[in-house]
Amino acid sequence: MSWDFIVPVCVGDLVKTGGINQYVVQDVASPKQLPSQLSSKADLQIRFQIQKYFILHKKGKCGAEGLLQWDSEREKVLQALIQLLQLDIRLLWSLSLVEEEFISCVTCCCYKLLENPTIGHVKSKPTRDGIIHLLGLSIKKYNHLLGASVKVIQLLQHFEQLSSVFAQAVFVWSTEYGVRSIVGEVIREIGQRSSEELAREGSGVRSFSSFLSELSALVPELMIPNISVLITHLEGESHTMRVAVCEVLGEILVRVLCGDSLDESGKADRDRFFDILQEHLHDTHSHVRARVLQVYTRIVNSKALPLCKYSEVMELAVGRLMDKSINAVKSAIQLLAAFIAHNPYSCKLSSADLKAPLEKETTKLKEMREKLAGEAPVAVIKASELWAAMEPELLETARTALEPTSETEREEQEDEEDGDPEEEKPAEDDRAAALRIAQFLRSGEDSSELSQNLPPTPVEEEKEGEDGELKKQEMLVQYLRDTETFALQVERAISVINNMLYWKITSVVQEAVQFCVTVCEFSVANSISGVRKMLPLVWSTDAAIKDAVVQAYRRLYLNPQGDTIRMKAQTLIDSLSELMVDASLGTIQCLEEIVSNNYSRMNHLNLFYFCTLIKFPLPVVSSSDVFSVFAPGVVMEDPYWQSFMEQAVRLIYFLAESPDQLCSRLLHGRCRVARLDDLLTRVIKHRHVVLFSPAVNCVCLAQLLALCGCVAFWQVSHLERSVSAELRRRRGETEEREEKEKGPASKAKQVVGESAMEEELGLIGASAEDTEAELIRKICETELLAEENLLSAFLPLLVKVCSSPGHYSHPQLTTAACLALSQYMMISPSVCEENVRLMFTVLERSTLPVVRANAIIALGDLTVRFPNILEPWTQNLYARLSDEVPSVRQTAVTVLTQLVLKDVLKVKGQVSEVAVLLIDPEVHISSLALNFFNELSSKDNAIYNLLPDIISRLSDPERGMSSEDFNTIMKQLFSYITKERQTESLVEKLCQRFRTATTERQWCDLAISLSLLSMCERGFKRLQESWECYSDKLTEPGVYQPLLSITGKLRRGAKPQFKAQVDDFEKRLTAVHTRGLENVESQSKSSISGCDDDAFVTPRQSRKSRKPAVTFSSDEEEDEEGNLDLSAPAT
Repeated sequence: MSWDFIVPVCVGDLVKTGGINQYVVQDVASPKQLPSQLSSKADLQIRFQIQKYFILHKKGKCGAEGLLQWDSEREKVLQALIQLLQLDIRLLWSLSLVEEEFISCVTCCCYKLLENPTIGHVKSKPTRDGIIHLLGLSIKKYNHLLGASVKVIQLLQHFEQLSSVFAQAVFVWSTEYGVRSIVGEVIREIGQRSSEELAREGSGVRSFSSFLSELSALVPELMIPNISVLITHLEGESHTMRVAVCEVLGEILVRVLCGDSLDESGKADRDRFFDILQEHLHDTHSHVRARVLQVYTRIVNSKALPLCKYSEVMELAVGRLMDKSINAVKSAIQLLAAFIAHNPYSCKLSSADLKAPLEKETTKLKEMREKLAGEAPVAVIKASELWAAMEPELLETARTALEPTSETEREEQEDEEDGDPEEEKPAEDDRAAALRIAQFLRSGEDSSELSQNLPPTPVEEEKEGEDGELKKQEMLVQYLRDTETFALQVERAISVINNMLYWKITSVVQEAVQFCVTVCEFSVANSISGVRKMLPLVWSTDAAIKDAVVQAYRRLYLNPQGDTIRMKAQTLIDSLSELMVDASLGTIQCLEEIVSNNYSRMNHLNLFYFCTLIKFPLPVVSSSDVFSVFAPGVVMEDPYWQSFMEQAVRLIYFLAESPDQLCSRLLHGRCRVARLDDLLTRVIKHRHVVLFSPAVNCVCLAQLLALCGCVAFWQVSHLERSVSAELRRRRGETEEREEKEKGPASKAKQVVGESAMEEELGLIGASAEDTEAELIRKICETELLAEENLLSAFLPLLVKVCSSPGHYSHPQLTTAACLALSQYMMISPSVCEENVRLMFTVLERSTLPVVRANAIIALGDLTVRFPNILEPWTQNLYARLSDEVPSVRQTAVTVLTQLVLKDVLKVKGQVSEVAVLLIDPEVHISSLALNFFNELSSKDNAIYNLLPDIISRLSDPERGMSSEDFNTIMKQLFSYITKERQTESLVEKLCQRFRTATTERQWCDLAISLSLLSMCERGFKRLQESWECYSDKLTEPGVYQPLLSITGKLRRGAKPQFKAQVDDFEKRLTAVHTRGLENVESQSKSSISGCDDDAFVTPRQSRKSRKPAVTFSSDEEEDEEGNLDLSAPAT
């Protein structure tokens, strides 16, 4: 289609229609109508553009083509304005002065852009930099300094995200544009804020604090002239501002006031700032204390702390370990670790090693001082003193020589002049000397100045050398004293931080672990105690704590240093051997876990090849020379024969082709050495044991019994591990061979019924595995201890020795027999059930702590293997927690912790015995008990369910626990109750317990328990509702005072309405307590008046008959077998 347009010749032609397909003017508007018509057309054009944008820029049609990119355009505008302001634009105004309105227009746009919440993001950096440079030009060239400082403060008050932006801006303005006064202006604006105003503001104060901290990190030297304005805020109420000022002081001390090149003014400022920081280590707010400790950590890491401040700050840091704030404690630990890592004294800090050198050098210093003091002083006459003594005589002589006193002398002088000329010479010499003397006297020249230029005498040189040696010795002694003081402070900190390893706060435990690693690397005395103490934490359920311990041991012991592989291996062996000295079985197991975790991080390919080589070692025939080496070793008389024997038997069962035959030969050989062949034959034949001959060596017999127990244990392990695996392998090969023998037809049938066959094969596989397991159990039950088996001959011997401690009292024999019997009990349930009573009798009545400890470990393993058999005896396991020997208590709590946390044992009321260990005098035992409850608290409501039972058992009058110990235990246990619902429920339960309590001591314990709860409003409501339960007990001060303390805690920070309820409750408590006391006093007076003197006793109020003890809902009934008499040993 074509369009024609005829050019009009006159106005009239515009409205004429020339035909179809031609342009024509429809309306002609007058000049007055033109503005409105143009406006309407413009609106249509805008709407058309908007519709075009939405049509063209639908999702998936086209990108940002045609869209106005505001970010890029904004940057272009900012760059254009920067280029404009860099020009000399004063000529654009009449008076050659840029109008303030123009600058305000530009800067207001900049400040408006800064209000964008995303201005601090990385993607906004070009815009942010453009705004900063644009404002910098305005400040430098167009007198915008005052306006900028005021605007910075205003924007910081309302936009917290601008703190880092303005810190960078002020840095650029003060350095690149040379406007250093902007720093002072901004700081003065902040300093002029009143403390009340800052206390009211929230985000504004945080913005100021962040701004000051970041600005001090950028321009610390420019903060010093205005620091006095900020220091005034240290006395204000806003802790956020106090933190900011302390951080500013820290940056100044690290970046400016450091080093030895400071003048006297700089040193004075440095000392003053350090004093301010030390004062705020005791700030009332915990956040300030923690941040000041962090500031000190940065100072120490930067080596900016003067040597004279080390001891003082170190002592303050050790004191902060007792802080109530967790953040302050963590910061204190980090500061102490920094002190040790950057200490200027020695790479090895041990006060014991420093004591001898200090005493030696102190003695030497004392001798040097005595030597210098004992030397006779040499009389030294000063030149000035000598001149003063000679001056009168010289003056008289000169006067006589220069001024003749009489006429006769004058004539004689003239006659002498007329005489011989040779005789005139002496007279002239005397006159010249007199003239020189007179000149000296007239000038008053001090001869001391002349003596200063003289070379030193040998005596003076010797004295100066002695003084220098004395000063060096004094410096050495002072250095050793400072080092010893520092080491003692570190050792004091170690003793405190070691106890933090079992705290329930994960972050504190992690910091404590890192600190223990640091002090161990610097060989601080007693540092190995913390490293050993953290070892059980490798079993912690908290993955962060476990990883921290593994990393610590990897850093200390499993990361050997050396130039060659051999040196590294030797270093690794030496490190692990150091840990193995006096290591217990639990320590060895923990080390095995750590080593296994360490080697799991090896190179995966190397680990694969390594495991491929060692997984299936080739069996070695029993007649091999390899095993002939073990025969004398398993019976040698050596303190470590037990460990060697166990490892030798383990290796035999791991490598030998027929380990049972080889071990049988070892047992027969040992019987011959012990001269027990005849006895063993009688036992096998008649199944009866008589008393051994006195000729039998107890040590040899102990080795024999230990060997047979070890063989029995590893025989069971061999059956369940190696034989069972071999059976599974053969079954798999048989199934695979049968599948290959099947033809294609069977495979086609398998495709047809694939789902049914898969199910059937699964059932067949499960049934086969059950059959194999049942076969292994049957072998253990019937064949291992059959009459024809050698192992069965030793079981009566073991039972005889264990059940007759009076006849067989040798410690080594008893220990070996009990351990071997426990290993026999692992064979089958029947053997375990037959001898479990005997084993618990040994546990109860053995006089050897090592036997009781071994029995606890063995019974713990038996509980895992045969839980149903051992379940009725649980109470007897808990009874060992009160053993009189610390090592037995430690073993018992370790074993029970593992059994409870692995859900092998049900948590019962007997856990109160573990709670008693929280106050054990042995620190490591109380730490294990604390760790038990920390781990138990991770289980849902475990401690909450146990608390009523624990309170009931601990407050039992028959136990006789003191109130202080009860309070300590309950304070720890109630710290795990953090939920309001749990608190509310416990308040109700404890109040109901008042009704059944029968003694005043039980009332007091219940009241103390209530006071230890973190009482909330809902709990307080329950306390009010249960008024009738305890109101009649308020006459007792032990009940009244704890309940009164609850009101004091509730009143803190309470709302006015709730505070009124608390006040009313307190008045009720006081009224009942006072009225009850008056009644008691009146009753006592009446009873005294009606009684004789010998019956002068205050009567108790009449009570009902004693009620039976209440059984709590969380108690579980115990089996009667747990209370059976263990006095009769099994036979």
